[in-house]
Amino acid sequence: MVGGSQSRPPGAEMNTRTRVLTGTALAVVLGAGTFGAVSASATPAKKDEVKNNNFTTSTHLTIGAATRAAQAALEAAEKENQKVTVAVVDRNGNTIVTLRGDGAGPQSYESAQRKAFTAVSWNAPTSVLAGRLAQAPNLKDIPGTLFLAGAAPVQADGAPVAAVGVAGAPSGDLDEKFAKAGVEALSK
Repeated sequence: MVGGSQSRPPGAEMNTRTRVLTGTALAVVLGAGTFGAVSASATPAKKDEVKNNNFTTSTHLTIGAATRAAQAALEAAEKENQKVTVAVVDRNGNTIVTLRGDGAGPQSYESAQRKAFTAVSWNAPTSVLAGRLAQAPNLKDIPGTLFLAGAAPVQADGAPVAAVGVAGAPSGDLDEKFAKAGVEALSK
């Protein structure tokens, strides 16, 4: 013994370390297996849970439908020689598709998105919403909104599920006409 400590045979410390590492690895594997078994045994919501309002379902516009709507709006504008940008947003106001037509102004990109966001937020064409500013002028202060004509909501059973916004034509009435052409393309 040196300095009052016991000497261990060579490799004894290694065996202890190996045992600790092996035990830790085994615990991790068993824990992962248990977690996987619990995860795998999760079941979907039962009909009575849905009836008890624990869950909700919502309707979403597919990327294909959003693209069709945007393309129809852009084509309607091109037929009248208008250079516009078209944005389609989902129910939460997130952009699904944006098409910027050849020659569309740089301001049209953001304007189309903000018009679409505004239309889906209030489930109304932005021309109607712009008229409401007289009674509630603070509406225009809500971030992300643009109360100019040029967007129309997409509805399912009367509820907004998306919106088409257009910007870049010389008037909001034209922008909204093209946006409505995009919405109408979804019913064909």
